[in-house]
Amino acid sequence: MSGGTFRSLQGHNYRIWAGGAIVSNVGTWMQRTAQDWLVLTELTHKNATAVGVVMALQFGPQLLMLPVSGFVADRFDRRRLLMATQAAMGLLALGLGIVTVTGVVRLWQVDLFAFLLGCVAAFDAPARQTFVGELVGEADLANAVALNSTSFNAARMVGPAIAGVLIAVVGTGWVFLINAASFVAVLGSLMMLRTSELHRKDRAERTPGGLAEGFRYVSKRPDLLAVLLMLFLIGTFGVNFPIYISTMSVKVFHTGADRYGFLTSIMAVGSVAGALLSARRTKPHITLLFAAAAMFGFGFALAAVMPTYVLFGLALMVIGVSAQTFTTTAISTVQLATEPAMRGRVMAILLAITLGGTPIGAPLVGWVADAFGPRSALLVGAGSGFGAALVGFYYLRTYRRMRWRIVSGRLCFSFDGA
Repeated sequence: MSGGTFRSLQGHNYRIWAGGAIVSNVGTWMQRTAQDWLVLTELTHKNATAVGVVMALQFGPQLLMLPVSGFVADRFDRRRLLMATQAAMGLLALGLGIVTVTGVVRLWQVDLFAFLLGCVAAFDAPARQTFVGELVGEADLANAVALNSTSFNAARMVGPAIAGVLIAVVGTGWVFLINAASFVAVLGSLMMLRTSELHRKDRAERTPGGLAEGFRYVSKRPDLLAVLLMLFLIGTFGVNFPIYISTMSVKVFHTGADRYGFLTSIMAVGSVAGALLSARRTKPHITLLFAAAAMFGFGFALAAVMPTYVLFGLALMVIGVSAQTFTTTAISTVQLATEPAMRGRVMAILLAITLGGTPIGAPLVGWVADAFGPRSALLVGAGSGFGAALVGFYYLRTYRRMRWRIVSGRLCFSFDGA
C-alpha cells in the first residue's frame, strides 16, 4: 500500500482517528439533513430563507471568532482541544434532540442551537484540519487531507439517506439523538491515540499581534490570496447545497424526506470520487483548482435545466466531484504552502472565508429561491464557479505566465517560475 491512495492508513494513529471520524461524520450528516427538513417543512411553510438564516447562524461564528480560533489551534494541544469541542457538539445535538422529541421545538430554538454549534465549530474546525499533520507528518499530509475528505463524503452518502428514512419512520428528533451518541466514537478514538507517536509542531508564541501576523503573512502571498478568493466565491454562493437540494426536492419535484435524503447521498457519490482522485495525487496544484472551479460552475448550470428528478441527481454528481476536488486541493495547497507555525491561523482564515461567507450567501440564495424559484438559485451557484475559475485564470496568467497549446488533440499547459 506504500505510495498508494490509502497510504496514510498504515499509521496507527491515523487509522484510529479515521475509524472514529467516519462514525461521527455519518451522525453529522444525519443531523444536517434532519435540521434542514425540520425548518423547511415542519417549522415553516417551505421557507427557503429560513433555512438560509439557520445556515448563516451555524457558519457565521467561523468569521466572528477568527481573532482567537486560529491562534488557539496554533497555541494549545490540539488533541485536548478537539476532545473539548467534540464533547460540546455532542451535548448540543442531545439538547436539540430532546426539545424536538418532546414536541416543544420552535424555530428560534433551532436558530439558537445552530449558533451555539457554530461557536464550538469555530474552534473545532482549524484544530481538526491542522491536527491531521500531527497524525501523519509532512510526507503524507496531502494524502491524509484527501482521505479525511473521502471519509466525510462517504458519510455524506450514507447519513442523509438514513436520516430520510428515520425522519419518515420515527421523526427528526431521534436523528439528533443518534448524532449525539455518534460523538462517543470520535472521543474514544482521540483517547486511544499514541501520543508519543504524534508529529508535534512548534507552538505559536503568545504575542499581541498573532492574528495580524497571520493576515500579513497571507497578504504577501499571491498564491494564497488567489486560493482564498476562489474559496470565498464558491463557499459564499456555491456551497449552499441544503438550500439548493431541499428547494428543488420540495418545490420542483414534490418529493418526501426519503427522496430528499437520497439526492444528498447521490451528490456525495460524486464527492467521494473527487476525494479519492485527490488522494492519488502526491502534490496539489492551483491549475487543478482552476479546472475544478470551472467544472463546478458547469455542473450547476446543468442542474438548473434538468427536467426530471433522476437527471437532476446525475447533475448533482458532477457538482459533487468538482466541489470535492476543489475543496480538497485548496486545503492541501494552503497547508503545504504555509509554514507549520502559521498553519492554524492561516487555516482559520481559510475556514472563516469558506464558511463565514455563508451568512452572506445562504440568506441571499434562499431569497432567490423564494422569489424567483429554485432553478434561478442554481444559477447563482453556477456564477460562483465561473467567477472562481476567472480568479484562478488571472493568477496563472499573471504570476505563473501560463501558456497553452494543442498537442495531438490535447490541451497542454506550460508555466514559468516556481
